[in-house]
Amino acid sequence: METDILTPNQTPSAEGAAPELKLCDGSRVAVIGGAPAGSFFSYFLLQTAQRIGLDLQVDIYEPRDFSVPAPQGCNMCGGIMSESLVQALTVEGINLPPTVVQRGIDSYVLHMEEGSVRIETPLHEKRIAAVHRGLGPRGIKEKKWRSLDGYLLELAVNKGARAVRERVDGVAWDNGRPQIKTRSGLSETYDLLAVGVGVNSGTLKLFEDLGIGYKAPQTAKTYIREFYLGHEAIEKFLGSSMHVFLLNMRGLEFAAFIPKGDYVTLVLLGEEIDGSLVESFLNTPVVSQCLPPDWRELKEFCHCSPKINVQSAVRPFADRIVFIGDSGATRLYKDGIGAAYRTAKAAAVTAVFEGISAADFRRHFWPACRAISNDNLLGKLIFLVTRHIQRWPHDRRAVLRMVSSEQQSSGPRRMSMVLWDIFTGSAPYKDILLRTLRPAFLARVVWFVATDFWIKINGGSHGNGRVGQNVPKR
Repeated sequence: METDILTPNQTPSAEGAAPELKLCDGSRVAVIGGAPAGSFFSYFLLQTAQRIGLDLQVDIYEPRDFSVPAPQGCNMCGGIMSESLVQALTVEGINLPPTVVQRGIDSYVLHMEEGSVRIETPLHEKRIAAVHRGLGPRGIKEKKWRSLDGYLLELAVNKGARAVRERVDGVAWDNGRPQIKTRSGLSETYDLLAVGVGVNSGTLKLFEDLGIGYKAPQTAKTYIREFYLGHEAIEKFLGSSMHVFLLNMRGLEFAAFIPKGDYVTLVLLGEEIDGSLVESFLNTPVVSQCLPPDWRELKEFCHCSPKINVQSAVRPFADRIVFIGDSGATRLYKDGIGAAYRTAKAAAVTAVFEGISAADFRRHFWPACRAISNDNLLGKLIFLVTRHIQRWPHDRRAVLRMVSSEQQSSGPRRMSMVLWDIFTGSAPYKDILLRTLRPAFLARVVWFVATDFWIKINGGSHGNGRVGQNVPKR
């Protein structure tokens, strides 16, 4: 069992006998990182406190200005919000305005070398939101949209938080309370510190050296590129679909085109993503056919190679300190904004109703992080299977034929729903895995694999090598 790491100026005591650490009227709370985890935490902390008449002061330290284009206002993210997250925020009373949601995604198109197939949204509603975390890419032509992160920060400020445009570059203890120091020389002591920065920030190193047992998450490298195509070209070539590519390319785990307002975002996930892999991907015929023929010559682009969290932090809490979002635990490859929402709300509710000691966070906040971390282990298993499918044309054809058959019938869409939830992050990996183990699902997979094998050994054709038949809708 984990034990609390006591800070300097505190009296060592057993966890169960430690003095209670509680927020009270006038308590000061610092949040490092403005959005989304930090803004969600501030919003729910103030909302919950106000319901019980607790008066708190919340300062959000965020040096970036989300009203300017990248790189200054960018949080280096693909910008997809799953349908389950959109629904959860609506229940919370947070309705994303049309100026933030640049496009509603109503379908996914799965591309492989063997063919392509469209997967329609289960209830035929545009509920998946494509957004920009900042104002938009470098060189943005026209400021027509708002930043998601800026919108969430504004929600927190409207609840009573104060936005401090300072960069934190020092953390220490002041009589048992966290003290933060900024680059400009500002020094402030707080009763509670919530850390909501991403894994691309050097701030997390400050806490590894603080002696509280925290270790930052393990990371992997990704690649993001923004293409300016214009609204008409996006409608013609991509429509309102997110285009997902499962290609047999060494080092590539996942690739997708995400259409937005006038831009399309390319996201590549993998272990060895470099310039040569990016160019090989873009030169693949099944990829290039999704873009206008002249996109290289005529269009500017903005790109970055951020790190992502692939294994949760060690001990993301201590007395008076809690780590939320990417700095603590987030979902593997998908739904990072959703994980930020869940961990931030769990931390906020714990701080108001239970306390702010390490023991309180372990009992009431840690279960939310542990559930995400445990689910990620099953996610790794699912992506192992996905990599297997990527390597073998026989399996790829079977998957495409199964999905195409489901999309053209009124029967159960078992494979379609599994792929939909893998791509969107709308369901826990545990739920997805359990569905793949049901007899009806396995029987259908065996049928399509066996049928594909029979066609091959008998010299049959898959129809000009293109298996999927339901793609043209834009």
